[in-house]
Amino acid sequence: MPKKIPIRQCLGCREHKQKNELIRVVRSPEGEISLDFRGKKPGRGAYLCPTPECLARARKSRAIERALSAPVSEEVYAALEEQMRAGDGGDG
Repeated sequence: MPKKIPIRQCLGCREHKQKNELIRVVRSPEGEISLDFRGKKPGRGAYLCPTPECLARARKSRAIERALSAPVSEEVYAALEEQMRAGDGGDG
């Protein structure tokens, strides 16, 4: 029997896609918000397509804040945009 592929919904475009096609935005137990390109960091997660357009839509509708139950500062959004442009997961 083939392995089931997890499906997640993008916060920006609201489309359902395979989990491995999306970028996870995670709120760590310490409250830090960052991008998780590998999907392995501990904490509450929400998913976005790897495009700046979806990040902009999610930002406008405050979808990330609602999904993570935490306020997101302008500095965090700027860092998320930069990480998304760079496409690297840091310490992931």
